[in-house]
Amino acid sequence: MQNQTLNVTGMTCDGCSSNVAKALKAIPGVHDVVVSLSTGEAAVRYDEQLTSPDQLKSAVKGAGYGVDMAKAPSSHQSKGGCCG
Repeated sequence: MQNQTLNVTGMTCDGCSSNVAKALKAIPGVHDVVVSLSTGEAAVRYDEQLTSPDQLKSAVKGAGYGVDMAKAPSSHQSKGGCCG
């Protein structure tokens, strides 16, 4: 099992964080997801034999949000997928 923290941009409400969590949980091999709107982070625990950080990033982008794999303060440059 691996742990990955994604810095998600564009989340503006609880609906946004729920959308991100749902997108990540839909990936085969993802075991646990905790999304924090206040920090702009998604903590993901996953099986590295079934998925990869690139797939996690793609899922977040597919839900309409931006993502930065590096540990950096999140910015709200991208518009969110639920509140626009």
